[in-house]
Amino acid sequence: MTFYLLQLLVSAFLAILFLQSGIDKIVDRQGNLNWLSGHFEKSPLAGLVPWLLGILTLIELAAGILSGIGLLTLIFAHNPTIAFYGAVVSAVAVLCLFFGQRMAKEYAGASVLVPYFLLTIVAIYLLAR
Repeated sequence: MTFYLLQLLVSAFLAILFLQSGIDKIVDRQGNLNWLSGHFEKSPLAGLVPWLLGILTLIELAAGILSGIGLLTLIFAHNPTIAFYGAVVSAVAVLCLFFGQRMAKEYAGASVLVPYFLLTIVAIYLLAR
């Protein structure tokens, strides 16, 4: 029962995290683009910001949707497969964010992502049955 509860909780967390983040990048695309352009203006990624924002948005939405559907399949079918893939895509999303922060030399921002990455690793472990 505890293991199942942990699966539900990590799936719910990742669904909330990445659905909110991905949807925000759609709803406030210009605000995100403005902030990110300034954030990366002195990095090698400066000219790629609009393109990378689109890719990151898709990755985050995929992570959130897979985690959300995975949560529902855990609840109704006790099958962790979709939630597992959601956790894997979530780990990729966090790695993308971490890479961007490191490229921008925003080391404090990169360090904030470490707990999120550790959670995705734990989620992958819990959901890999």
